[in-house]
Amino acid sequence: MKSDVCANIIPTVAVHGGAGRARKIEPEEKREIENALIEALKRGLEALRGGTSLDAVEEAVKSMEASGVFNAGKGAALNLKGEVELDAGIMWGKDLSVGAVASLRRTWNAVSLARVVMEKTDHVLLVGPGADALAERLGFEPHPGPSPRALRRYEEYRRLLASKEYYLWSRNYSVAEVFLGDTVGAVAIDSEGNLAAATSTGGLFLKLPGRVGDSPIPGAGVYAENGVVAVSATGIGEVILRSTLAARIASLVRSGARVEDALREVVSSVTSKFGENTVGVIAIDGSGSYAEYTNCEVFVRGWASVSKGMPRASLEGSR
Repeated sequence: MKSDVCANIIPTVAVHGGAGRARKIEPEEKREIENALIEALKRGLEALRGGTSLDAVEEAVKSMEASGVFNAGKGAALNLKGEVELDAGIMWGKDLSVGAVASLRRTWNAVSLARVVMEKTDHVLLVGPGADALAERLGFEPHPGPSPRALRRYEEYRRLLASKEYYLWSRNYSVAEVFLGDTVGAVAIDSEGNLAAATSTGGLFLKLPGRVGDSPIPGAGVYAENGVVAVSATGIGEVILRSTLAARIASLVRSGARVEDALREVVSSVTSKFGENTVGVIAIDGSGSYAEYTNCEVFVRGWASVSKGMPRASLEGSR
């Protein structure tokens, strides 16, 4: 029998597709992004109706990885050598299980491999060749190679790098903002009150090979704890890591803060220390309340619940 609290919960899933400075987006690209967000939300809702919040965040993020539209999976950003290296993390609030992969090259489906790490191994995080070997052994679909969109941006940023004579990467967040990618993530709550979160990314464009950001790190770019909150973040990974952003949000909610107030307080603190255009975050608390907040000019995100009809998506800032 469900508790009274769970009986009032409306299963909900939310997704994001990155946050950062505004850039010119052609109408066709905007439609592609919106359609990819809606498709991810539909996949998440379908999973919620027949499964758990963990299924929902995996399916939603996997859909965005497969779309080639975002900086994750098939559309991932390229490092300084023009290579794809993926990071992803997934967390199950019911028992605080976590699975993560980093510097993954073998497959585009990083979030599902992270779930395998969580459920089939005794580990939390596998990186580089170890993660690639697991993907190969399990028959994960190989990564198709850099997408045309990613290659175009890579060449554009290489020219910008040369013309500006930037010195990579030396605490220069103005540089990082330029090379920011469209990290994806999802949070969800199911009818049993279980919370889950997942985040997946190709990282910063022109990052140093081997660089790992916040996305696979619990308490930074991803976190879920039943009765408290599920969080997925996007932005400058180094800022989010140094801020232990998701853990700080969870601590505030655990202490009684409303989820929207916790997001506002933590993001405002990040802004005061590291400046604007550094972070965007989505969250669902233990009662099913959804909140979002960013200090960025653009925040790509959407949400849907099993009782609200069509999913809703937006590419504008949430401030």
